[in-house]
Amino acid sequence: MKIAIFGGEKTVKEIKDWPPIDEIDRKYVLNSLEGTNHAYGPNCVELEKEFAAWNGNKYAITTNSGTAALHMSIAGCGLGVGDEIIVPSYSWSSSATCILHHNCIPVFVDIDYETMNMDVDKIEEKITEKTKGIIVVHLHGLSVEMDKVMEIAKKYNLKVIEDACQSHGAKYKGKKVGTIGDCGAFSFNQNKCLCSGEGGMFVTNNEEIYEKAKMLWSFGETRTPSESRDYHAYALGWMYRNNDLTAAFGRAQLTKLDGYLETQKKNASVLTDIIKDIKGLKIPYTPEGCEHIWYNYTLRIEPEKLDFSGDEVILRDSIMEAIRREGVPVGIWQSFILPEMTVFQAKNAYGKGCPWVCPHSRNVSYNPEEYQEAQKHCRRHFGMTYPLRQPNNEKTAELVGLAIKKVFDDIKEKGTDKWVSMVQEVKKS
Repeated sequence: MKIAIFGGEKTVKEIKDWPPIDEIDRKYVLNSLEGTNHAYGPNCVELEKEFAAWNGNKYAITTNSGTAALHMSIAGCGLGVGDEIIVPSYSWSSSATCILHHNCIPVFVDIDYETMNMDVDKIEEKITEKTKGIIVVHLHGLSVEMDKVMEIAKKYNLKVIEDACQSHGAKYKGKKVGTIGDCGAFSFNQNKCLCSGEGGMFVTNNEEIYEKAKMLWSFGETRTPSESRDYHAYALGWMYRNNDLTAAFGRAQLTKLDGYLETQKKNASVLTDIIKDIKGLKIPYTPEGCEHIWYNYTLRIEPEKLDFSGDEVILRDSIMEAIRREGVPVGIWQSFILPEMTVFQAKNAYGKGCPWVCPHSRNVSYNPEEYQEAQKHCRRHFGMTYPLRQPNNEKTAELVGLAIKKVFDDIKEKGTDKWVSMVQEVKKS
């Protein structure tokens, strides 16, 4: 069967938009719109209570982004000028730039290629007398191996912050992410499994951390807008609060989140069954004890198994283009490792070399060559988000799998070198 990029019929005719909007969403949002408080209002307060109950946290603070919640986590943990915080070398930029927001210094650790998460066996070699915390990123919906992280944190008296921005509902040995470390951050951005357009949530079970984070969240004040404020700044603060309309949308989506996650798991299972034996394609790995929620379904090519003699990035991009032509919206989630980004290479976040030149800081090296697994991942990965989400169903997941298989069958038939050359010619025309 001729594949779409060479003139055949595409396999997937439609991928439906995310998130699904229904009468529940309209009811919550319109009720907020007709209310009298469109700043930090009653829906913000209720969303905090409802999300804390859903995730199993004692405290929750709704924010205007997951990045804000990460910054609040650092402040809440009492980390500050010159303190070093360990973070994975591959993630979204906010996982590391949030460290700079509070004048701390990021120290990167390579990833475990199998899970795409931080390699927990490489954490200890990065610890110095300046190390005060670890940010674990539960990437793409999969939990980090938290037992090892918490053991190291206890040994060296380190704070553990969970970046769970992509992993609402993911579990490690039965515990939901965001309940294992000292505190955590979630995002409610457009792409997230709980979407309110923008927004996020800071969570913790520690009252002292909660109070410190709350001060950063609201101008350095000690009282929230729902309390009797004295409008006095007791410390340096930001304005990270959420608004009532966004929170209302988040509350509506939260009522459907468990259903969304079940759909993602079913769809991921269907897709995996179809593509798991494709030569030259590495499917996601879920370690024992982890419950994946499939925020992203991330694949990697294996050029050595496809007998390809050229640039693996060109191979990856060619395969990705062919799958797109089949109607599957695949893409590259993050094409740079974090230490490679200019802000870290230049060491000039605030100008004049700050915060690295601060007298309380230690000289830290950001050599991209130290992170070989993350670099390899960047060259080989591609993936998808929306095809496994509601309102798409198991039939959609099946068609996605058949589209991917169709492309790899064509590669096998023609030979990889010839096939890539043919794709490149089509792209030029």
